[in-house]
Amino acid sequence: MSSPAFTNLQEDIKIAMKAKEMDKLTALRTLLAQIKDATINAGREPTDADVAAVVAKAIKQRRESVEQFRQGGREDLAQKEENEIAVFTKYQPQQLDQAGIEELVRKCIAETGAAGKKDMGKVMQALMPHVKGRADGKLVNQIVNTLLGS
Repeated sequence: MSSPAFTNLQEDIKIAMKAKEMDKLTALRTLLAQIKDATINAGREPTDADVAAVVAKAIKQRRESVEQFRQGGREDLAQKEENEIAVFTKYQPQQLDQAGIEELVRKCIAETGAAGKKDMGKVMQALMPHVKGRADGKLVNQIVNTLLGS
């Protein structure tokens, strides 16, 4: 049984085909291929967690590309990547805001008894299962660093 997110993606591909939205269709097909690569080709059905992980990776890659294209003066390519990010965010789990991340970090600091930056590894290990796919890793790292530094 496929995950609901995977099924939604397949349905959205059909809709994009019928509407002749070629850029969106290309982006969705790319995402579908990456999900299949990670799961079906490995001999298992995709789960929502698999879809979320592939989507997070795809969004991260495109954000990095946007930066590079802007530095190179290629606003047209940067815009194309941003459009794909907008399409992909539909398949991401609800993202945590900064306050939500801080709350989870404080909870993990208390649970692990972390007393400073030397305990960052313990905190991150306890925290990552709660934020994986729901928050940007750089932001999580910054917040942990800030809270452990004080």
